[in-house]
Amino acid sequence: MRELRKGALACGFAAVLASAGSAPALEMRPILTLDIARKIVDGCLAKAQQTGWKMHIAVLDIGGNLKAFVRMDDAQLLSEEVAMRKAYTAAALPRSTRETAELAYSNPERRPGGIAFLPRVAVIQGGLPLMTGAGVHIGGVGVSGSTAQNDEACAQAGLDAVKDDLK
Repeated sequence: MRELRKGALACGFAAVLASAGSAPALEMRPILTLDIARKIVDGCLAKAQQTGWKMHIAVLDIGGNLKAFVRMDDAQLLSEEVAMRKAYTAAALPRSTRETAELAYSNPERRPGGIAFLPRVAVIQGGLPLMTGAGVHIGGVGVSGSTAQNDEACAQAGLDAVKDDLK
C-alpha cells in the first residue's frame, strides 16, 4: 500500500511538472529600482536648492509602494502628505496630477468628478508619472512645498535627471 501511494504521488508530481511547461508565460515588465528613485530625488533636490524652494519629494512604484522620500530642512509639515498623495495619484494613473485635476474639474455645470474625493488622490499640480522610453508606466513622483507650478517644475527636474536611465 505504501508503494502504491509513493507511485501515485510520483505520477501526480510528474503531471504537475509536465503541465507547467504548457502554462502561459508571465508578463515581464520593467520596475522602478531604488537607484532610479534616488536619482529622481537628487534631480528634484538640485532644482529645489537652486531656486530656494523647501520641498517634500516622494517617489512611489506602480503598486503605490514608497521607494524614496525626502523632506528638505524647514519644509512645511503639511506638504509631506500632499507630496505623498501627488506621487500616489501619478503612480496610479499614467498622467500628471495637473491633467487629473483638469479632468476632475472640467465640467463647471456639475460638482467635481468622483476622482477628487478618492482617498490618497491629489488633484493639484506637482505629481508626474514615471514612464519608460517604451511608454511603460512604472510609478510616480510627487513634490510639494511651493506653488503648484513650482512643485511640478521640481518633479520634472527629477524626471529629467533619469531620462537616459528610463530609455
